[in-house]
Amino acid sequence: MSVAGVGNTASADEPYDDPDVRAASMTAGLLRRARQAQAAGRMVTAAATYERALEAAQGAWTTDAERATIAGELGLVELALGRHRDAATHMAQCLQHRGVISGWLRNQVDDGLQRAAKRVATVYVTTNPPGAEVLIDGQALSPPEPVHEVYVEPGEHTVRARLEGHEEAESSFTAEVGRTHPIVLKLPRLPERVARVPEAPAAPLSAAPAAPPAGSTFPLAELRIGGVALTTAAVAAGTVFLLRSGVLGDDLAAQEGALRRGGWDPSACGGADAPLACTELRDTAEARDLFRGLGVGTLVAGGVFAAVTVAAFLAEPSSPASEPARQGVRVVPVMTAERAGVFLQGTW
Repeated sequence: MSVAGVGNTASADEPYDDPDVRAASMTAGLLRRARQAQAAGRMVTAAATYERALEAAQGAWTTDAERATIAGELGLVELALGRHRDAATHMAQCLQHRGVISGWLRNQVDDGLQRAAKRVATVYVTTNPPGAEVLIDGQALSPPEPVHEVYVEPGEHTVRARLEGHEEAESSFTAEVGRTHPIVLKLPRLPERVARVPEAPAAPLSAAPAAPPAGSTFPLAELRIGGVALTTAAVAAGTVFLLRSGVLGDDLAAQEGALRRGGWDPSACGGADAPLACTELRDTAEARDLFRGLGVGTLVAGGVFAAVTVAAFLAEPSSPASEPARQGVRVVPVMTAERAGVFLQGTW
């Protein structure tokens, strides 16, 4: 007796037909092998496998928690290998989703990022207008953000920004270990192309003289656009700096609590027999104060830009013979738990 059947056949090497499922399965396999290599002490192999897992996860159907976990574990391995710049970059990427990762990993990555950041330089890049593509030493940073936080090795570096319709901007700086370098790149707008107007035929001798051309309002319009861009960039940068200061403030409170639980008063950290944790406490306090000062100063500058911009909107000249202008602008301050700024509404 013979039995005949009809059905689909599946390969043992390709058990899934869905590309997303295959990519997620490959990510899980790479992550498993990376953890096995790390447990066996083969750190170089673990780092390379973690990198492949992170690359696969970014192209697969994975959650923020999964990608953040891989980035955090990769950063810890790189820190053990002495790759401080890469470690700081991946651990900062992990902490962008600190609310969805495990508490154990969050504590490890927080501590690791503080140690790695002391061995490299931190660069904050802002462009005016915002949204420009930023390149550091020829390597593009993506996606465009209001403020790019980048870790670089000590030494000479070049930052370049480009945006369609604007001139490129470039700045060189010397990065110092443990220092923070805020950089603002201004991209001037390229002049608009003016179409050639055909010459008018010569007027007869009896014709009345031509009226003088009306005055141009381009400088006022440029001031408005530039003011809005500067205000937006300053408020965005100031908000990021203040948020970073708040995170460091939480870290400082946690470190002080750890000292108290260990039987040490944080106010006595100035003594000669102060524990090593006091050094980290002072470093965290200095970083918090630095970002707080940068945030307040940038927001104050944003307020000045906003005032100048509002004055530009209100300075529109009018003509008695023309119809009264029906345009205007309304400026509304905006402040939430996470950001601050101004809201401009109207027509111009």
